[in-house]
Amino acid sequence: MTAGWSWDYDGYEPQRERLAEALCTLGNGRFATRGSAPECAAGPVHYPGTYLAGCYDRLTSLVAGRRVENEDLVNLPNWTLLRYRCLPDDGPPGAWLHPDSETLRHHDVHLDLRAGVLTRRLVFQDARGRGLRVTHIRIVHMGDARIAAQSSAFRAYGWSGAVEVESVLDGAVRNAGVERYRDLDGRHLTDHRTGFEPGGVAWLSCRTVESGIRIAMAVRTATRPARPAREDATGDRTVQTYRLPIGPRRSASVVKTLGLHTSLDRPAGEPRAVAVDSAARAPAFTTLLSTHKASWQRLWEQGELRVPGEAGRVLRLHLFHLLQTLSPHTAELDVGVPARGLHGEAYRGHVFWDELFVLPYVTLHFPEVARALLMYRHRRLPAARAAASGAGGRGAMYPWQSAGSGREETQELHLNPRSGRWLPDHSHLQRHVGSAIAINVWRYAQATGDRGFLHSAGAEILLEVARYWAGAATYDAGRDRYRIRGVVGPDEYHDAYPDAADPGIDDNAYTNATAAWVLARGLELLGELPEARCEELTGGLSLDREELSRWEEVSRRLYVPFHHGVVSQFEGFGDLAELDWGHYRDRYGDIRRLDRILEAEGDTVNRYQASKQADTLMLGYLFRPEELGDLFGRLGYTLDDDVWRSTVSYYLRRTSHGSTLSSLVHGWVLARQKGAQAWDHCREALLGDVADVQGGTTGEGIHLGAMAGTVDLVERGITGLEAVAEGLRVAPVALREIPRFAFTVCLAGHRGVRLRMLPGRLGVRLPDSAPAPLTILLPENRRGTVDPGQERWFRLG
Repeated sequence: MTAGWSWDYDGYEPQRERLAEALCTLGNGRFATRGSAPECAAGPVHYPGTYLAGCYDRLTSLVAGRRVENEDLVNLPNWTLLRYRCLPDDGPPGAWLHPDSETLRHHDVHLDLRAGVLTRRLVFQDARGRGLRVTHIRIVHMGDARIAAQSSAFRAYGWSGAVEVESVLDGAVRNAGVERYRDLDGRHLTDHRTGFEPGGVAWLSCRTVESGIRIAMAVRTATRPARPAREDATGDRTVQTYRLPIGPRRSASVVKTLGLHTSLDRPAGEPRAVAVDSAARAPAFTTLLSTHKASWQRLWEQGELRVPGEAGRVLRLHLFHLLQTLSPHTAELDVGVPARGLHGEAYRGHVFWDELFVLPYVTLHFPEVARALLMYRHRRLPAARAAASGAGGRGAMYPWQSAGSGREETQELHLNPRSGRWLPDHSHLQRHVGSAIAINVWRYAQATGDRGFLHSAGAEILLEVARYWAGAATYDAGRDRYRIRGVVGPDEYHDAYPDAADPGIDDNAYTNATAAWVLARGLELLGELPEARCEELTGGLSLDREELSRWEEVSRRLYVPFHHGVVSQFEGFGDLAELDWGHYRDRYGDIRRLDRILEAEGDTVNRYQASKQADTLMLGYLFRPEELGDLFGRLGYTLDDDVWRSTVSYYLRRTSHGSTLSSLVHGWVLARQKGAQAWDHCREALLGDVADVQGGTTGEGIHLGAMAGTVDLVERGITGLEAVAEGLRVAPVALREIPRFAFTVCLAGHRGVRLRMLPGRLGVRLPDSAPAPLTILLPENRRGTVDPGQERWFRLG
């Protein structure tokens, strides 16, 4: 196995254990289990967790004198727990062993990215030189999404006797993986039942408190040598205890095989009975391991990006976690894109706008999964319509944070860990999430050629978001412009004007520009629909000529503020005070969360020209320079290269990068501009989670948008790849640190299109099965054609 396919932790360091658990999580798109030590229950150092996509529950907590509701992705019972101790023939029983034992002499964790296999190796040795080597191997099966398994092998050194093993299925768990949430109620599981079946199968059933999802786990425990178990069950826990003979030439092993079923599954069935059957009938571990590896091989063939060197290894880790969160199994589920993967409890497992950074990759490699993720949004269109109506508007107002039902799940309060104060949370005013969804709909159809989706569910989403924006814009006679007031932009720092009584800022440039884009695409879509479908949609949505005329007007007259020759992040941004960045860096070092620093000092970031993350510059991430120029031109503004370069430079100096997405966007924009700082930002985006640059947040769950975005940065950012009606447009830029790479994509009916990037050259190969030649559109109006079964090389620059 090459180092490029490995992720390793040598030695045991308790302070990095949460990070290792998150980055060594195993999943299959349906559920995932953190890479925690089997010996340890949840505590200050260790946090085992298993999370099922779409399994949410709502609880009410009393916080700062207020009753607050929160819906969480539920931490399921711990199936991995395995306790063991030595029973030597010539002495008393030893203590239960675990990574924090004083007798630990060696510890390493190895994640095989190619095979999706996690291995932990531990060696214990007591004062008399008696040793025990333990090897744990874990998989969450990528082929059979119901199954996971864990094999533990024991070998003695310098003694004989037995190893006593407890195989535990622990339902006494709660959501407690995020420190700042611990004042909130986290006990989401109730009505526990436990029992045993023949063949060494233990089972546990329960349900979520409010959502009523029934959950069943069954674990078949098999030992070598085979020994009968002592079985004990309480209300929320099963324990199977074995005494396995062991010696220098006699090893022992224990295999736990999990079957997981819930009332969310299709076809319907009684969860406990189906889980027990799955665990009992599952093949032996060696067979499971073989079929699991074969499933991963097929997945990598369809999804892998090949980049040499250390950057390639990190990108492969990012892609590994993306594929575990959103696999082909996800296409069968009613789930969205969880911002922190299925890797922990940060952001409560909610769905934000991260699909804007995730869907481009998924669309190019697994279009069926991308379509399913968009259908998650379509199924929640009624909730978005109800939200718009409740706010006095029309159309669809999608929530900033979504979970099970599609209602707004953004918390009302958030804790500043620096000050210890609970503060009002106004991030639900990030209405731009609706535009992100509409953009994803349009670009999915553009890349795949799936006009059926665009003309059906996609059209309903896009038109209803456009309708919302047309209604949210109000006319300002003094400016002869339409304005969108009282919102929060992607920046997130600025949620009000200084000393204002009401939250929100006006005319966020990103919000207004993307709203104008959505309105223009809505009109374009109505123009291309078949007549019958157009009449059906306009009739069903009660869209008349007067309303469409308003769409046209608003799409051309939305106000975008400027100051000092650059695009303003929002109206009045240029009037805010300048921050003494040097002072705060000298005083605090890491100022990514400048908002928390200032609030703890009794100040507010609302007073300053300081952004948490890319906001205005997001426009350069979403749109090519020509597209952006056309968008502003439609609005009656000039946005040429000089203005855009000045805008980029302006915000580069005023951004703290308090989000992992910020470095990604800055790296993308600067790479396309061939800017000198491009790699600095790209590198930080690559290291965001693996180096835990946010200071402890990765252990609470990976940042899926940033991980997927780094892969997309290579595939689309560097290549300038875009599927258009005429074929495949490419406009590569050279990034010296990633000079060569290759990947395979699905484009507009063409599967298996292979692209290879070398310095100054681009190769495109079309498989024999391609339905037709593919036109390649190059810079300077050059073009070429690649025939089925052919590979052609094009010179760049």
